[in-house]
Amino acid sequence: MIAALPMYDLPELRTATDALWGAIAAALVRMDIDVVPATLTRGREVYGLWTDPGLLLAQTCGYPLTHDLAGKVRLVAVPCYAAPGCTGLYYSSLLIVRHGSARSLGELRGARAAFNVRDSQSGYAALRAAAAPLARDGAFFGETVETGAHVASITAVREGRADVCAIDAVLHALLARHRPRALDGVEVIGTSPPCPGLPYVTAAARSDATVAALHVALSDVADDRALAGTRAALLLDGFADLPLTAYDAVIAMEQACADRGYGDLA
Repeated sequence: MIAALPMYDLPELRTATDALWGAIAAALVRMDIDVVPATLTRGREVYGLWTDPGLLLAQTCGYPLTHDLAGKVRLVAVPCYAAPGCTGLYYSSLLIVRHGSARSLGELRGARAAFNVRDSQSGYAALRAAAAPLARDGAFFGETVETGAHVASITAVREGRADVCAIDAVLHALLARHRPRALDGVEVIGTSPPCPGLPYVTAAARSDATVAALHVALSDVADDRALAGTRAALLLDGFADLPLTAYDAVIAMEQACADRGYGDLA
């Protein structure tokens, strides 16, 4: 089996991320779950990781969950984060511009938008949803640039290669704590509509008993006082058990854009 928590795995946080997984793994071992990986898998292409039949636990994004991963993984739980832009199990993206360049998204008609990847809820779909009510004849932004990563999108805005981007609220808070200079020269001018946070998943063929054990392990980790520092470092505020249908919000957000004739950022 393999496990991975790639979505917020900044190098500065790897000690905490490894400690979190170590506690989850220990709880699973106590419940006699077979072949629990001792360490997290890193450096692997995420779609290959998410669809690996040996996947025990990983974090993904709501957009892949409802699209390319539909029927290929099982939803386990949703982490709740203590960060600006997050409320319980819901999170938003923060709309980022160069400092003083705009006061609202409405001032950016025809501007260049940066996004990480097209299948990102927080970097692409959320920005599209925020701009959709402003679109005219299916258009709002004049150009887009794909950067490959949230941090690269922020850099593109700061350096003038783009005018706006949407950044996951949790990542923004982690950058503010660990890499404040990464946010120099940019500011937040708004937020996207909220949706359920980045889910924990397991392989589609994983048994109900294993999924139940994962729930228990995550609950133990959320309640363990000895892990308070680890949770605080990761901004974790617990885990929620949601039905998969909760992520229909992601599909509804995309459909609302389509209904306005706004399927692409530009």
